[in-house]
Amino acid sequence: MKRSTHITPITPITPARTQPRDDGLPFPDAFGGLDPTALGAQALAQAQAQAQAQARHVFLGGNGLPGRWAGQARHVVLDTGFGLGHRFLATWDAWRRDPQRCDRLVYVALDRHPPTAQDLASGLRDSPWPERVAQLVAAWPPASPDLQGIDVEAGRVQLLLAWGDLAEVLDGLHLRFDTLYLDGSAAACLPAVRDADICRRIARLAAPGAHLATRSVDPGLRDELARQGFETTQRPGIGDQAEITVGCHRPRFQPPVPRGWHTPTAAPGRDALVIGAGLAGAAAAWGLARAGWCPTVLDRHAQPAQEASGNAGGLVHAIFNAPDSLHARWFRAAALATAQAAGPALARGELAGSLEGFLRLEPRLADDRARQQRDAVGLPPALVDWSDARQAAALSGLPLASGAWLFEHAAGWLDPAGWTRWMLAQAGVDAATSTRWIGARQVERLVPPTSDDEGWTALGADGAVIARAPVVVLANALDATRLLPAGALRPRLSSVRGQVTRLPADLPGLRRPTLPLSGQGYGLTLPGGEVLVGATTQHEAPDDAGRTLRLDDQRHNLCRAAALGIVPPGLDGDADPDAPLLPGRAGWRAVTPDRLPLVGPVVDGIERARLLAAGRTRLDGPRHQPRLVGPAHGLYLCTGLGSRGITSALLAGRVLAAWVGGEPMPVEAALRDALDPARDLG
Repeated sequence: MKRSTHITPITPITPARTQPRDDGLPFPDAFGGLDPTALGAQALAQAQAQAQAQARHVFLGGNGLPGRWAGQARHVVLDTGFGLGHRFLATWDAWRRDPQRCDRLVYVALDRHPPTAQDLASGLRDSPWPERVAQLVAAWPPASPDLQGIDVEAGRVQLLLAWGDLAEVLDGLHLRFDTLYLDGSAAACLPAVRDADICRRIARLAAPGAHLATRSVDPGLRDELARQGFETTQRPGIGDQAEITVGCHRPRFQPPVPRGWHTPTAAPGRDALVIGAGLAGAAAAWGLARAGWCPTVLDRHAQPAQEASGNAGGLVHAIFNAPDSLHARWFRAAALATAQAAGPALARGELAGSLEGFLRLEPRLADDRARQQRDAVGLPPALVDWSDARQAAALSGLPLASGAWLFEHAAGWLDPAGWTRWMLAQAGVDAATSTRWIGARQVERLVPPTSDDEGWTALGADGAVIARAPVVVLANALDATRLLPAGALRPRLSSVRGQVTRLPADLPGLRRPTLPLSGQGYGLTLPGGEVLVGATTQHEAPDDAGRTLRLDDQRHNLCRAAALGIVPPGLDGDADPDAPLLPGRAGWRAVTPDRLPLVGPVVDGIERARLLAAGRTRLDGPRHQPRLVGPAHGLYLCTGLGSRGITSALLAGRVLAAWVGGEPMPVEAALRDALDPARDLG
């Protein structure tokens, strides 16, 4: 099945207004539709107090919280109108105060017109929880049509933000909510919520027994909810609101879970084995630990990040396409997720790198055409903007002759080895103390479980058992396909050798980029004044000889560095066979044909063939493909990150954890399918 790289265009996100305008956009719901700039301090404080009281009485109380989440491993709240976040803050506060709270609270917030960070801070300035408001404002992302996550309480409270038209956003969600806050930003949004199609979309996401509460007592809304399996009743309201509506989801029919979405929910101890300790393996371990699993990481090297993840630095950035494409959506979402986690670590000095911007040169794109493309896609300038040649030269500190896309937010560079170690540390994996770490062991074969009482078994070359686990993630790049058991459908992966060159700080004529940049090749300034340039691309199989640095590849990198203005022309020494070999590194990247990662459960090729032979032809699309996943075990892939692994890894780890544990998927359905190992099956 040929998969289109383009997706349905999303309407640009327009933040809620805080200044009078004639465009009909609502004010944040905390102000009841009033202009907050016209409210005095006392009136603003009163409006906030009313919003907080309403959050506690209508939404928490109406849903039986905090009592209903007691003893649960995870509780998912879906809020159809985030506003200024009063309901989120009240729910977070209730979770903190409750000694019987769930292990993890996942709060999924929707809104058509979200606030800006400035308006969020202004609107919540009298909040009773100033420290929590400060955390929320500091992590607040630019308004874009991408799912974006914010972690607080060391990841035990997870806020997933989804901006856009309610119908479009609901269609893209993959989750099961336990609690529904059914409301919009002011009463103007409720007619859309009453729509039968919207109620159907909401019911599709409800777990059996899910509760709801809403300020509305509209009979039409209650009728639509009843048609979708919600039993509703009315209860006393608060203030001038006489009654509210509460309900519970008790559908007469529960559709079966598609084969491709089965999860090993009964895995004993929630133990998982991740094979591979590069960026992909570290991100998989991080994602699993964040979702309440206990990962152990195994690698053939004694220490993490010894292959392609061991370069001195690497780029983090989104890409831009007009129209927006799956690739652009993935790398934008991945860059945002990476910056959300890495930004605080950089500020604390736990990582080397910088996320202060990145330039992508486009020599063949005229300024007016570039700005037309930017405006057509409608992303905020903080995520992507156009800089003409003069502006790009000033930003980079280099004599550039062309314009460039400027990625100001969630872009820059990171030390990949340091980033790998940081993610492992967050997952509780420590190679120095062998805590959840198995190093210097090569897995020769992976034996499937014979029953739900057994896990997957990793065997060494001598046949000895190295490790067992109910869930195994193959994150060992090109070697992942070798360990797939007989009958598993093998994805397409190819090897690409790349060599980078480190230019010494005292190299004559060296210019240091003030922002990382790429065009034909890339360059970034490392701590200490060295400049890293690269990288070559050669489609060849890995071998020990290929790790040796090649003079021809160095010349290639220097030639591209000269084109960027980093070094003077002629420094490549093309006419000098005895030119010195500069420091650098060579390694192989695992690449997929479509240049998107492989993340998800492995396809059971034997069962697929049996179903097709039996005439079971409903295997059209990834969700219907049978997988090597049972009630208590599962085999997954997290590989194929290619040349943008530093950008992709962390979000790939979150997607992987959502597959394994049935977590709310951190990307929209189209992106989940685009990463699925079954994506090319029809």
